[in-house]
Amino acid sequence: MQALAIIDDDAAVRDALVWLLEGQPYAVTGFDSAEALLESGDAGRFNCLILDLRLGGASGLVLLEELKARAYCPPVIMLTAHGDVPHAVAALKLGAADFLEKPFDDERLLALIADCMARDASARAEHLRLSHVREALSALTEREREVMALVLGGKLNKQIADELAISMKTVEVHRARVFDKMGVKSAVELAGRLQALKEA
Repeated sequence: MQALAIIDDDAAVRDALVWLLEGQPYAVTGFDSAEALLESGDAGRFNCLILDLRLGGASGLVLLEELKARAYCPPVIMLTAHGDVPHAVAALKLGAADFLEKPFDDERLLALIADCMARDASARAEHLRLSHVREALSALTEREREVMALVLGGKLNKQIADELAISMKTVEVHRARVFDKMGVKSAVELAGRLQALKEA
């Protein structure tokens, strides 16, 4: 079951949201402050966060900044009172998925949550894939990294052998190990994975 967190210091709003979501296929947890969410453990375990912009203690914007600095931040829907729209726009620039003004339309919120859940599934899969690429890179030996750089530079095995003063057979072995560790079958695929990692 997908997990959803509600962070709002207004107990009535939290209770209303929990009641609204009771019939939905989500495990819902309420928090009365940014600090309470952070102290609960890894906020990344949630698939979507509904976050009030104005909180006692750290604001919703401060919490969003903190979460965005972490390895993975789930989609965040910001709740704002009338007049907070400029701050909500700032939240969008920080990476919030969307924002709703209070009082909000229940159907629109449910649609946004469903969209965020789908977005989270896709983003988590990509995050996991890139984590595997990072782990694979860290497993390469220094020589394998040298060979990989030359392969990506378009050099042929013979050219790599000449440049590194090693045999063609040794180049072939290192090249095969690089492809195996990185989980690719071609230099083009390898370049694509490293580019995706660079852009992440």
